[in-house]
Amino acid sequence: MAERTPLISGNWKMHHNHFEALATVQKLAYLLDDLDGAVEVSVHPPFTDLRTLQTAIEQDRMEIALGAQHCHWEEKGAFTGEVAPAMLAKLNVRYVIAGHSERRELFGETDEWVNRKVLAILANGMTPILCCGETLDEREAGGTADKVSGQVRAGLEGASPQQVGALVIAYEPIWAIGTGRTASAEDAQETCALVRATVAEVAGADAASTVRVQYGGSVKPANAAELMAQPDIDGALVGGASLDAEDFARIVRYRDS
Repeated sequence: MAERTPLISGNWKMHHNHFEALATVQKLAYLLDDLDGAVEVSVHPPFTDLRTLQTAIEQDRMEIALGAQHCHWEEKGAFTGEVAPAMLAKLNVRYVIAGHSERRELFGETDEWVNRKVLAILANGMTPILCCGETLDEREAGGTADKVSGQVRAGLEGASPQQVGALVIAYEPIWAIGTGRTASAEDAQETCALVRATVAEVAGADAASTVRVQYGGSVKPANAAELMAQPDIDGALVGGASLDAEDFARIVRYRDS
């Protein structure tokens, strides 16, 4: 099996102005100053915080990767309120979330749009975190496999096996995001294994062995270690718990628990 460095990502959503973001990332860097590459960490603040955090991360040589929550797929144009992938790349953003369920559910992003974003992120030298996940109704109807594998297949269309093997896919059951409910470690492992199997069908065994699959959905310090112990879970996409530096650091340090 390929050695996959875990990636723990903090999705701050619409929280933290740039002053709060700076204080949070400085405290986080202090709490994680001896990781030695055992775990990779990314933070995904609102757009207004990116330049501030880029400067801090680079000046202080923090072991934290800068991420973004969203982008458009076009390089420029009359798209009021949108941000082009090249603009993010200029800020040394390394990871961009694509197709988060809140973007799909609240803003109508389709599988086609998400795929365009994935390809645009790759074309600009950044790594997509492609999100997939099912609603509670879909899960109770037995539709988890079809929904998740369908989103993965659609999101990866047009990407080369080498590109697929180097990106990140986040399985986030929609019913567990911000609800306090978490899929059991066994349930999370089952669906993350399905994600990897889908990648194998789409891009081959080599890509499936190297692609990193995150779990997201009410990840907290108390459940991080159990989730990360699963063979097909290579990280976490953390929402609310990533807003507090101490809580997020405890998740990143899941091996210490």
